[in-house]
Amino acid sequence: QVQLVESGGGLVQAGGSLRLSCAASGRTSRSYAWAWFRQAPGKEREFVAALSWSGDSTKYTDSVKGRFTISRDNAKNTVYLQMNSLKPEDTAVYYCAADLTYYGSGWHYDYWGQGTQVTVSS
Repeated sequence: QVQLVESGGGLVQAGGSLRLSCAASGRTSRSYAWAWFRQAPGKEREFVAALSWSGDSTKYTDSVKGRFTISRDNAKNTVYLQMNSLKPEDTAVYYCAADLTYYGSGWHYDYWGQGTQVTVSS
C-alpha cells in the first residue's frame, strides 16, 4: 500500500505557473508508475500526464504538451507536475495516482490522492 498526498494547488492568473507535488508514504520502496489526472466541474476525470516505473518514459495529453512536465524525486518519494503557461481551461481538481503494473492514460491506477484545486483566472 502507498498513500498519496497532493499539494501546491492554488489560484493563478492565466500565463502563470504552478508546481504540484505528490508525496508518497508507505511502501515507497517499490517501483510505481505515476500519473496526474484532473477533473473540472461537471466533467469526467481526465488524464494529464504519466511517468513510467523507470522514469525514462512520459505521456501527456495533447492539451498540455509543451506546457506541463511530470517528474519525480526518488529521494523525497515525491512526484511533481510543473505547469507553465496556464490557461483558464486548466482549472480543475488535480489528482495524483500510482500503480505497480499499469502505465498509461486510463483510470487503472490502484492508488489515488485526495486532489488539489487549481484555479486559473483570465
